[in-house]
Amino acid sequence: MSHPIALERRILTGAELAAVERSRYPVICGLPREELIAVARSLRGFRDKARDISRSRRRENRGKAEPRGANPAPDSTGLMEKKQVFASALKRVNREIARQEDAARRGRQGEAARRALAMKQANRVRHHPSAGRTAHQGMRVIDSGVAGGTIDPRQIGSVSQQNRNFQAGSDA
Repeated sequence: MSHPIALERRILTGAELAAVERSRYPVICGLPREELIAVARSLRGFRDKARDISRSRRRENRGKAEPRGANPAPDSTGLMEKKQVFASALKRVNREIARQEDAARRGRQGEAARRALAMKQANRVRHHPSAGRTAHQGMRVIDSGVAGGTIDPRQIGSVSQQNRNFQAGSDA
């Protein structure tokens, strides 16, 4: 729940108000990470202090704790509002810290991806043997590798005729 700035000025002290104002936009976007962490630390301290005081006041009002002064503890609604102001300011600071970390992480991840791509492109060595001859462009004459010319061309027909004669003899 957001609180009006006038309410914050009314319920916060000077140091508390300065810490809360540093957690507002656009001031928060210009702060470096170290300052954001320091602001978060101070806001966390203020929030914890308000939480502890309101908790002890509630215990005193219920009668579970001894009163700390001569007068009974006042109502802790103002401290609860103060704690809510600090909690919302702390949420803003934590969100900005996370946003800055995400932006830095995105840059590092992109750099790592580019480096991996460069390494992959530099290592374009073929790790597999060649598949040999393939039918890239359709039918072609493929040499059989057998040396030609071992049979006299005049005998080629005579061998075929001789086979015909043998077949005719066995059929008869």
